[in-house]
Amino acid sequence: MLGVCYYPEHWPRERWAEDARRMRALGLTYVRIGEFAWSAIEPDPGRFTWDWLDAAIETLGEAGLKVVLGTPTATPPKWLIDQHPDILAYDIQGRPRKFGSRRHYSFSSRVYLEEARRIVTLLAQRYGPNPFVAGWQTDNEYGCHDTTRSYGPEDLRAFRLWLQARYGSIEALNQAWGNVFWSMTYRAFGEIDLPNQTVTEANPAHWLDFYRFSSDQVAAFNRMQAEILRQYAPEKFIVHNFMGYTPDFDHFKLAQDLDIAGWDSYPLGFTDMDVLPCTAEEKLRYAHTGHPDMAAFHHDLYRGVKPRWWVMEQQPGPVNWAHHNPSPAPGMVRLWTWEALAHGAEVVSYFRWRQFPQAQEQFHAGLNRPDFEPDLGFFEAQQVAQELSRLSLPQSSPAPVALVFDYEADWVFRIQPQGQEFVYRDLVWHFYQALRSLGLDVDVVPPGADLHPYRLVVVPSLPILRKAALQAFKEAPGAVVFGPRTGSKTEALGIPAQLPPGALQALLPLKVTRVESWRPGLSETLTWQGQSWPVGVWKEWIESSLTPVATFADGRGAIYQHHHRHYLAFWPGREFLQSYLAEVAQSLGLPIQPLPEGLRMRRRGPWVFAFNYTDRPQTAPTPQGARFVLGGPTVAPYDLSIWVEE
Repeated sequence: MLGVCYYPEHWPRERWAEDARRMRALGLTYVRIGEFAWSAIEPDPGRFTWDWLDAAIETLGEAGLKVVLGTPTATPPKWLIDQHPDILAYDIQGRPRKFGSRRHYSFSSRVYLEEARRIVTLLAQRYGPNPFVAGWQTDNEYGCHDTTRSYGPEDLRAFRLWLQARYGSIEALNQAWGNVFWSMTYRAFGEIDLPNQTVTEANPAHWLDFYRFSSDQVAAFNRMQAEILRQYAPEKFIVHNFMGYTPDFDHFKLAQDLDIAGWDSYPLGFTDMDVLPCTAEEKLRYAHTGHPDMAAFHHDLYRGVKPRWWVMEQQPGPVNWAHHNPSPAPGMVRLWTWEALAHGAEVVSYFRWRQFPQAQEQFHAGLNRPDFEPDLGFFEAQQVAQELSRLSLPQSSPAPVALVFDYEADWVFRIQPQGQEFVYRDLVWHFYQALRSLGLDVDVVPPGADLHPYRLVVVPSLPILRKAALQAFKEAPGAVVFGPRTGSKTEALGIPAQLPPGALQALLPLKVTRVESWRPGLSETLTWQGQSWPVGVWKEWIESSLTPVATFADGRGAIYQHHHRHYLAFWPGREFLQSYLAEVAQSLGLPIQPLPEGLRMRRRGPWVFAFNYTDRPQTAPTPQGARFVLGGPTVAPYDLSIWVEE
C-alpha cells in the first residue's frame, strides 16, 4: 500500500476535503499527520485547540484514508522552553542548543519527560478510540541532527544514576574502566563527569558507557510513549521513522517497543551527503538516481530491526538539506517505490503531499507544488498505484545470506579506531555491496540472532563478542566469514586476557598478537589463489596452528579457515570481497549472478526484481522462457522488470 505525509495545519481548512479526495483518487491508503503540531494543539500552557485536529482526522477518514497520528514531542513549543530552559540539550562543547528548529530537547530532562508524557497521554485519550486513527508514530527521527547525546547538567545527573545501577559500587566501576591508569580513580559516583571537554582523550570505557547510556535514554523515552499509547489504544499499531545510517542509538533495542520499524528514504540526499560512503565518481554517476545500494541497505537493515517495516518518508523530488539537491531522473520515484516493496515493505509513504512555500523546507519537493498543481512525483506514484491494483505481491521469505550488524561495534570504533580510516560503517558497506553485486539477497540481523536459516553469514566486525552471539556462531550450519577486530575487546573495552579474537578462539584456533593501521597510500600485497590484491588501512599479525588460506607479502597469514568458519586479518576492500565471497558462495551451492554496474536484483517470494540505476538499457538476468509480471527482458533506463522464478 501507499501513503503520504500531510500537514493540515499548513493549509486552509477549505482545502482539506479536496486534498483528501485527491489522495484517495491517486490510490493512497495511509496519511501521516501531527508529528510537529504541538504549538498548534497547545498554543498556550494548558489551552488546547483540538477542533482543527478533530476536523482534519474526520475529513481524511471520511475520504477513506487511514490516519497515522504522530506524537508531537520532536518540537516542544517556545513557551515550554521559556518556562523550563533545562529541557534544552547541550552540545559537546557544553553549550545549550537553542529553540528555533526541531529536536531541541534532552532525553534526560526530567521536566521534559513529564511534559512529553502529558501531551502523549492527552492525545492517546482523545484519539485512541477514533476509528479513523489506524496507528501512531512516536516522535520523529530520533537522533537526527546529532541529538542522541547531550552534555548538560540533566545528562550528567542521569548518567551518574545509570552508572550506579550498572556497576553497583564505585570499586567495580574503577576496576572495569581500568582507572588505576593516569590516576583516574573515583571515590564516589558523584565525582564522575561527562567524558567531553577533557584535556586529551577521555578513558575509552568512560566514553563507551556514555554511548550506552545515551542509547538507553532514547529507548526509555520511546518506551514511555509506547506504554501510554498501548494503554489507551491497544489495538492500534506503533511505528517510529528511523533515519538513514544513524548509529548513535541501538535501533534493535528501541524497536522492541514498536510494532513496525519505519525509515525515511532519501536516496539522492544520502548519496550526496555520504550517509554511506560514495566516491566522487559515484556521486556524479548516481546524482539523479542515488547509489544503487543506498536505499537497499537501509531496507534490509530496518527489516532486520523489525519484520514489519515501512518507508515512512519516500523522496518524491529534490530535497532541501543536502550539499547539492538534484532532481530525480524520470522514473526513479517509481523505481524507489518498487524497490522498497521488493525488499518487503508493507507501505511506502511519500514525503510530502504538497511543497510548503515557507520556512526551512521550502525547497523540499512534494507530490504537489505549492500552487496546488501535481508535481512530477505525483504521476510516478500514480503509476505505481495503478500497477499495484493489478498485481498481488507474494509474501517475502528469508534471504540465503545474513549480515550481522552491531550498533555497539560502531561506537567502539568511533571511540578507539586505532586508525583514522577504520570506520565500521565503511566496512559494513564493503561487505554489503560485494554481496549485492553478486545478485545475492541479504538479511541484516543483530548479534545473537538465530543463524540456522542462512547458508552464508558475514560478520564485518564484532569487537565485543557476547555469549549469545558466540553460541549463534557455534550453531550456525552455514559458512561464517569474520572480518578484522572481531572478538578484540572486552565489554569494558579492554583487550581480552587470551588476546583477540577472545572467546572466538574456541571456534577459530588463532591469536592476534599485534595490529597495524596504515595511512592512505601505504599498502601491502595479499596473495590468494594465485592472484594479488592490494591491502591497506589495517593488518593483523596472527599466531595459529592453521595453514593460512591467503598470505601477505611478508609471509604472514592473512586469511584463515577452520571447517566452515573464515577469518580475515585485514581490511578487505569491496573488489576483494566480491571475489572471495563469490568463491565461498559457490562452494555452498548458492546461485550467484554477477551484475553489471548499476543493475541490482531482489527476490520477494517467487518474484525476482531487476532495477536499472543507469541511463542505458540493461539485460535482465533471467532464465530462458521467464514469465514477466512487469517489464520485460530489457530493463529500460531508470526502470524495472519483475519475473516469476519457477
